[in-house]
Amino acid sequence: MLGFPAALKIYLAVEPVDMRKQFNGLWVVASEKLREDPKSGAVFAFTNKKRNRLKLLYWDGTGVWVLAKRLEEGRFSWPTGRRADKLSITPESLTMIISGIELQRGLRKAWYER
Repeated sequence: MLGFPAALKIYLAVEPVDMRKQFNGLWVVASEKLREDPKSGAVFAFTNKKRNRLKLLYWDGTGVWVLAKRLEEGRFSWPTGRRADKLSITPESLTMIISGIELQRGLRKAWYER
């Protein structure tokens, strides 16, 4: 399980991306399509059309990380039909997506239950 600090910015690309893209290809998508600086220290999350693959792009100050996950069954919960190219999500939301929790049907606990 990956842990993300609460202050970490995470941008989720709403549109699917070709999962053959690696470091340079995902860097171009983050900078040109999402219009964000990949060197800002944010995590960029991408998925494919079937939503069974996920890639994360992250610049740690010395180099670029690409983390990948392929689901054997099922699909990642992913927003669709949005007008925006990206969504800014919380680290908790990314953890839920990676863990397979369906965000559309999930309920967020009250602040005193967290």
